[in-house]
Amino acid sequence: MNADLKTRSDDLELLLCVIDAGGFSAAADVLDIQVARVSRAVSRIEKQLGVAILIRTTRRIELTDEGRQFVNAIRKALQAMQSAENDIITRGELPAGKLRINAASPFIYHQLIPLIQPFKLAYPDIELELRSNEGFIDLIENRTDVAIRIGKLADSTLHARALGTSPLYVVAAPEYLAKRGVPKQPSELKHHDVIGFSDIKSLNKWPIKGVEFVQPAITASNGEAIRQLALSGNGIACLSGFMVHNDIAEGTLITLLNSYRLLNTEREQVNAVFYQSSNVSRRISAFLDFIKPRLILD
Repeated sequence: MNADLKTRSDDLELLLCVIDAGGFSAAADVLDIQVARVSRAVSRIEKQLGVAILIRTTRRIELTDEGRQFVNAIRKALQAMQSAENDIITRGELPAGKLRINAASPFIYHQLIPLIQPFKLAYPDIELELRSNEGFIDLIENRTDVAIRIGKLADSTLHARALGTSPLYVVAAPEYLAKRGVPKQPSELKHHDVIGFSDIKSLNKWPIKGVEFVQPAITASNGEAIRQLALSGNGIACLSGFMVHNDIAEGTLITLLNSYRLLNTEREQVNAVFYQSSNVSRRISAFLDFIKPRLILD
């Protein structure tokens, strides 16, 4: 009986991977197994239930109505079962194994790297792998366990945990302001050199009253490059507090148009997103529990 239950549990895990990966071949690639094994597992489930779970086409798969209800139920059940098993098996033990983290490069530089050494002291058996990506990514395709994202989250099957908010500041170096003057009103920005994003155009919408999208004179593909351009006196930029709070405190960047700032915008949200994968859940929890109170976001 235990063997039958284990087989059924494995089949259900394979079914979830097919759905999350978007297909049989993609699931097989993620799990490094043969496609035929994945297909047989799904067929067994459908035979046992007596209903079709998936609609298969040459280009994609879709869940039937019955399949959608079933998958939602088993996802919760498997997570609860695995959590209970982990609590018993690993009680008193520190989590161990690889944890793959993805975040925008400025967040890695300014927030995560300063926390790596104390985290490793607390959890010496977790092997961290940091990867940078400036936009949203597919966690399975990029083999990522947890991604930290800045801005509003789109609806998805991912689990999310709020890490806080990071205010946006319009800033420029004293050197630039001494040459070009300090803008007193948003309308004066058109007379200045603005530094913006080249790849994610939505980030050139600044949270300033009366300003829609700015027209950058200089663009860069990531926030750290924009920060360095601003520090070097190349123009005015809009950046998150998590990367410029020290610059502002030290006076190497000056905040501008503060009375016109729109607060609590969607771009200020900082979240961690992940699949509730049973084999890394304790590592993810340990990492997020450790970094959240130590992040300096404002």
